[in-house]
Amino acid sequence: MAEPWYKNAVLYCLDVKTFADGNGDGVGDFTGLAGKLDYLAGLNVDCIWLQPFFPSPMRDNGYDITDYYSVDPRLGTLGDFVEFSRHAREKGMRVMIDLVVNHTSIDHPWFQAARSDAQSPYRDYYVWSDEKPGDAHEGTVFPGEQDTTWTWDREAKAYYFHRFYDHQAELNITNPAVRREIERITGFWLQLGVTGFRIDALPFLIEFKGTPLEGQGDAHAYLRELRHHVQQLCGDACLMAEANLLPEEVPDYFGDGDKIHMSFNFWVNQHLFLALARKDATPIRRAYEQLPPIPVWCQWNNFIRSHDELDLGRLKKSELEEVFRAFGPDENMQIYGRGIRRRFAPMMGNDRRRLELAHSLMLTLPGTPVLRYGDEIGMGDDLSLPDRESVRTPMQWSDRANGGFSNAAADRLSLPPIAEGEYGYPTVNVEAQRRDPQSLLNWLERALRRRKECPEFGLGTCTWIDTGRAEVLAHRCDLDGSTVYAVHNLGARRAKCMLPADDPARRLHDVLAFHRCEAEEDGSYRIDLEPYGYRWLRSVAAG
Repeated sequence: MAEPWYKNAVLYCLDVKTFADGNGDGVGDFTGLAGKLDYLAGLNVDCIWLQPFFPSPMRDNGYDITDYYSVDPRLGTLGDFVEFSRHAREKGMRVMIDLVVNHTSIDHPWFQAARSDAQSPYRDYYVWSDEKPGDAHEGTVFPGEQDTTWTWDREAKAYYFHRFYDHQAELNITNPAVRREIERITGFWLQLGVTGFRIDALPFLIEFKGTPLEGQGDAHAYLRELRHHVQQLCGDACLMAEANLLPEEVPDYFGDGDKIHMSFNFWVNQHLFLALARKDATPIRRAYEQLPPIPVWCQWNNFIRSHDELDLGRLKKSELEEVFRAFGPDENMQIYGRGIRRRFAPMMGNDRRRLELAHSLMLTLPGTPVLRYGDEIGMGDDLSLPDRESVRTPMQWSDRANGGFSNAAADRLSLPPIAEGEYGYPTVNVEAQRRDPQSLLNWLERALRRRKECPEFGLGTCTWIDTGRAEVLAHRCDLDGSTVYAVHNLGARRAKCMLPADDPARRLHDVLAFHRCEAEEDGSYRIDLEPYGYRWLRSVAAG
């Protein structure tokens, strides 16, 4: 039986407005993005995940939406989107978009109608209260920037609920009309060529907070309803959840394989950074052991850095402080008391060995890898920019003006590219790395090609191997009689370990072709790993 496409794909996340400017107005657009599809196909990307590109006041990087059925005019038209998605499909790539229906902008016509007339059918699209609830200061998402989840609206003469900023009013998921609206939104974009949705802030979308159903019913049941809807319209549609789950919460979101298809593995990601900070693989293995198994049709998403802060909020306070000391020691590098607002390369001190190690882990640990634009060339951050803008600077294509992102005057760009220093575009850019066979970009392109040749990593059964070395993480993945191994040294010193004998009639072959593998007399293999070294090995017939 054919496996679902999303279980063994390579996803690439980008923001249209900072990726490539096709008309020279200083803002990235779909015309510019369409011109970069050959680049993404050459990188071996299977699916392009687009951050919000809808009309928006842009108070929260486009996550405050005023129209779900259109494109921000600065980025193009619906026709431009359709042309882009068609060209992507022709090059073998799918398109996934953000589904941001936990909240709308307060400038959305729905909210404007709701606030102006208590009898409007849109009034119940949102969550209201005549009195400010006593727990209004609890559950804020942006501590330090947000001090309440309920805000008074003078025109409505009532408080409205918002998990995020006060300009992002919460939609009422208990209202059947809101659910039907979400069906129309997803159906609209599926008809325009989309095959997946990354559901923003999923735990907050399905909560009943502030509604008559608070504390009653099963909020997660709606996930079955949404799953059934999208797959009725498009059989291979995929729902990818942004959900920072504790292990005990996982079954509620995957169900019996009839709720969401995939979810970002925040639990492992946070423990991955703890492991990198400690140079000890134990937190990664322990994190996986704490997670329950998921249904066969479901999948985890592996990632290094997301488009927001590096969220470390699930770690213990002492563990959080360890990661802060290692990768974000200055207060200016930290955000919300739980995260780091730096790109990955600067966090690793631009150490090529550690950049490769982390990407190798992302590609071989159980799940579907998700790359973020710019990480393939080791882009840096701009900590002079406010909050999370520090990691959202324009893509660096060349050493020309504005890093080749746009030919507009620099003062017309929505965000300035990084122009100076170790991570400036004269030094770090796609064009230069394409010419260098040893560049990070060319290494990652080759690694992604090898990853496609090893479906066992995405689809197989994972078994952890005890190497006797805390700094070494080793696992094998088995699928339909074939086996691959991955071994990673998170330590700063050489490490030797043994892999147990697989089958006397078989030998281990180095998938990345960097090292020879010699068997011991008992058929086991001695692996000698350099500092931050890694191996991908395939079991093949001897001879």
